[in-house]
Amino acid sequence: MTKVRCKPLDKKIKLLSFLLCYLSFIFLCFGHLQILLSQEGQADAIIVNGDTVEYSTDNRQVSASGNVSVTYKDSTLTCDKITVNTLTKEAKAEGNVRIENEQGVVEGEDVVYNFQTGKGIISDADFRSNPYFGRAERFQRQSEEEFIAKRGYISTCSFDQPHYRIKSGKVNFFPNDKVQTKHDTFYVGQVPFFYLPRYNHSLKDPLMHVQLLPGKSKDWGPYLLSAWRYNLTDNANGRIYADYREKLGFAEGFGLNYKTEEFGQGDYKFYYTHERSRRFQQGDPAEFQRYLVRCRHKWIIDYGTNLNAEYYKIVDSKRQIYGSEYNFLKDYFYREYEKDSQPLSYLSFHRTFGYSSLDALVQKRTNRWYTQLEKLPEIKYVAPSYNILGSPFYLENIIEAANLNYKYETHSLSDDVHMNRIDSENKISMPTKLAFIRLNPFVKYRLTYYDGDIYGSLEILRSIFYAGSELSTKFYRIFNIKTGFLGLDINDLRHIITPTVIYSYNHEPTISSSKLEQIDEVDAITRSNAVTLELSNKLQTKRSNQSVDLADFRVTTNYTFNRKGGRGSNIGDILFDLELFPYSWLRINSEATYNHSGNRSDVNYNTFSSVNYDINFTFQEGRSFGLGQRYQRKGGNEIIYKLDWRLNPKWAFSVYHRIERGHDPQIIRGLKEQEYTISRDLHCWNVDLTYNIKRTEGEAVWLVFRLKAFPELEFEFNHDYHKPKAGSQSNPSLR
Repeated sequence: MTKVRCKPLDKKIKLLSFLLCYLSFIFLCFGHLQILLSQEGQADAIIVNGDTVEYSTDNRQVSASGNVSVTYKDSTLTCDKITVNTLTKEAKAEGNVRIENEQGVVEGEDVVYNFQTGKGIISDADFRSNPYFGRAERFQRQSEEEFIAKRGYISTCSFDQPHYRIKSGKVNFFPNDKVQTKHDTFYVGQVPFFYLPRYNHSLKDPLMHVQLLPGKSKDWGPYLLSAWRYNLTDNANGRIYADYREKLGFAEGFGLNYKTEEFGQGDYKFYYTHERSRRFQQGDPAEFQRYLVRCRHKWIIDYGTNLNAEYYKIVDSKRQIYGSEYNFLKDYFYREYEKDSQPLSYLSFHRTFGYSSLDALVQKRTNRWYTQLEKLPEIKYVAPSYNILGSPFYLENIIEAANLNYKYETHSLSDDVHMNRIDSENKISMPTKLAFIRLNPFVKYRLTYYDGDIYGSLEILRSIFYAGSELSTKFYRIFNIKTGFLGLDINDLRHIITPTVIYSYNHEPTISSSKLEQIDEVDAITRSNAVTLELSNKLQTKRSNQSVDLADFRVTTNYTFNRKGGRGSNIGDILFDLELFPYSWLRINSEATYNHSGNRSDVNYNTFSSVNYDINFTFQEGRSFGLGQRYQRKGGNEIIYKLDWRLNPKWAFSVYHRIERGHDPQIIRGLKEQEYTISRDLHCWNVDLTYNIKRTEGEAVWLVFRLKAFPELEFEFNHDYHKPKAGSQSNPSLR
């Protein structure tokens, strides 16, 4: 037998055959291959997975079929079959195609998609880009910032047969920014309702474009409030108001929100009504002209400079005839009236420098029936505490110059108060630490110029000397207590005690306040010598390796020395403030005032003159209960509570009550107000039916439909239980 030696080439062939057999074995065992294609490194790689994956070096293409998954950066494509060009990163996919990334999800039967440019076309596509769902014959991805859907519809309803939809020939999506359509038909189910020439909605806007609020109240009778939102440009949108109140008639108006790149942003509102008289008498007008004009603007000029302006003008012929009993804001925009019953018109400018700031304010009364202070203008320069040449002393300087006019709600100019005033303060302090005590003594000199006294005849220069100091320290102790008693989950307790003493003295002003016109607190300064005492106690523990507060209790009072008028030294009212956080689902806040100042014959002397508390339970999402009390000795004693309870994923209800339990004979005791709301989840909509009864104003009913995708409403009406702090009280509003 002749032995034949294998040549090196034969060995290579055998090695290659072995590798092919091994790869075939792996393929048969796992039925899956993965190919990593990258020409710029791992970060830009296209990862192709599939049951069968083939790579052609001739045309630089990867073909895959069966459970195909392709990943590129933050995009994932799945399909039945795909071909990818490794040079152009162009892909053609077929069968159950799905593309998903941060901008949304698109599904269809076939797609041509470029992973590098982000452009692609899908036919017969379903898509989702929060908060919209839709379908289109052709879906085109222009880039990461823009999608185009042709001959399809959009909706916020995720059902295959949505409750409502907007059918359009072309829909432009700009993820997380806006959606635009043209020549639309609005459908409810399969029924076309109306034609929309254009729809443009900012995804940053939580309000629906069309809002209707029907209801019935004692003052208005049956009513229907509506707000129609529109978009002029990307930086300008607004509302059109068309309202009907059976007892008052029609009202209309419009609003505009705008934003500029160079001069800031703002809004404008106009609301007008020719109201019918409800107590028409011979000689009285049958209608009243009532309207509101409001303009607001904010301009951040640069990092340290900004400008703000507001203008309110109210014309109310009804008030002119019947007096202050009627107020346009109160009658039509009660929530705005509650926040500010006499809104100011002003222009303010603020500029921050390296170690100081400058403020300028022009404030003019625009409605003659308001009692308001005009500032024409007021200029204020503030140089906060800064170190004096490396010494332990700090200097603070404030100077303010103003032309002030206090205008009363009368037509007589003699009642108004006018003055020009320049007020300056210079304060020197020396913050230091003595052992464990933080100490900050100070002296201050105040000089004020007036262009006239109470008679308006003499120029006055008043000076006041101040002195004082602040002392504070902090003690704490850690108690090694670990317990789960009553589910409190306490892991060590830290008790922190912080006493604070603030002493302040100012000498009798060189000019008595009785010789000055009184406009604000600057003109009313008198001699003062007092100490403010505060003691804070706080309990903390650790939960999940984080420090949390369990309780915070503060007591504050003032002690006045040798008060002017021979009444001697005395302690002032004592204020108590308690906050408890025993569990994540329970919060308790309470504040009380113990009366120890004033006349000893006062019925409130040496008693708690007021006590307020709030207890809030948050059991789980959609289930909460709040209870509060507002107590005034010999006055009101109001109990407020609200229960919000979700029965199941579809149904929820809420109950709100205000109960008066005061002892004042002029206050009617009993249930002052009650409100009941039933809510129903309609998949993409929420509907609320509310019934409200006020003892003094009668009954009101309103019905609200709200899209989940855009939950905010133009109309503010429902009561809410205002959670801590204590002392806040909810109030109703219908607009």
